[in-house]
Amino acid sequence: MLENSPANSVPPSGVGAGKGVVKPTPGKRRTRSRVTTGRAVFVEGDGNSRWARRYRDLIAAHCQDLGGVDVLSAAKLSLIRRASAIELELEQMEGKLSLGEQVDLDVFTRSASHLRRLFEVLGLERKARDVTVDGVEIEVFSPMRARWAEEAARATKEATE
Repeated sequence: MLENSPANSVPPSGVGAGKGVVKPTPGKRRTRSRVTTGRAVFVEGDGNSRWARRYRDLIAAHCQDLGGVDVLSAAKLSLIRRASAIELELEQMEGKLSLGEQVDLDVFTRSASHLRRLFEVLGLERKARDVTVDGVEIEVFSPMRARWAEEAARATKEATE
């Protein structure tokens, strides 16, 4: 039935109508899919699974790295979705490895290589953030800094004596 029906049509009242079927208001037709509008993650599948939640997180992180969803083309968004899927599968394989389970290392390394190439095409790379405020560098807290400074001062003092 779905193959031959127009994309925006609603089944007649006798076929498939009933609970859960929304009839469009006159003059209004849905022209974009739920995936396109962002209301759904997948055309089919469970958008609330652990996999899907992590997938959404990765997509959001990569989009943020590239300046936000509103500045990305549809092609870049598509590449980000594919990269996120590959990255998630690699994470799952790494989890299996951490449990001592076997994984296909050929698939793992090929997937990692494909992921790197996708990131390269997208222009994703890790850049250090500017940690200065009004030209003054902000000191990062580390409980070991004081100890290291004391050890360095002691070593310098011993070297000069």
